[in-house]
Amino acid sequence: MELTALQSAAQQYAANKPATAPQPDEGTATAFADMAAEFTSTLKHSESQAMAAMTGDADPHALVQALAQTEMAVQTAVTVRDKVVEAYQEILRMPV
Repeated sequence: MELTALQSAAQQYAANKPATAPQPDEGTATAFADMAAEFTSTLKHSESQAMAAMTGDADPHALVQALAQTEMAVQTAVTVRDKVVEAYQEILRMPV
């Protein structure tokens, strides 16, 4: 009698297991990829503005604006990195 109950429970578990499996979230991965691409483009833009300013082809105001955007992008990246490290350390502190 117990054997049939165990078999029934195992069959129900096997039937319900796919329903409880985590689904991959494509939105998060693409969001981070988009942020990284935007960060890279900001750095490239400020680098090209700096090169143009050195040769005298760029407006000094455009250079200052590009450098300010780069500074803000770097500060944002550092803040995100700090939050990720903080979350990881918090997970490590959790009792198992």
